[in-house]
Amino acid sequence: MVAYGRDEIISATDLARNVSGTINSVKTKEKVAISKNNKLEAVLLDIEEYERLKEAYELMEHIEIAKIVEERKNSATIDFETLLEKEGISYDDL
Repeated sequence: MVAYGRDEIISATDLARNVSGTINSVKTKEKVAISKNNKLEAVLLDIEEYERLKEAYELMEHIEIAKIVEERKNSATIDFETLLEKEGISYDDL
């Protein structure tokens, strides 16, 4: 769980009153959490930080897919016709 400092949390009401100031503060802080009814609801990030996180997430997805492909590379395979027959499905059923 991510921890937020007191100076990193702003209420939705304060955000609405001072959007420009809040956006400017995101540039000097790592993040700004927005609370609504005393519950954290959203986070504002600098665009560069968001893009960095997005790229890291996509890289992790690619690594995970590569692992799955590598694991399946040497697994037993079955051709489509055999699978249909095994499942009791004909081409007409498709």
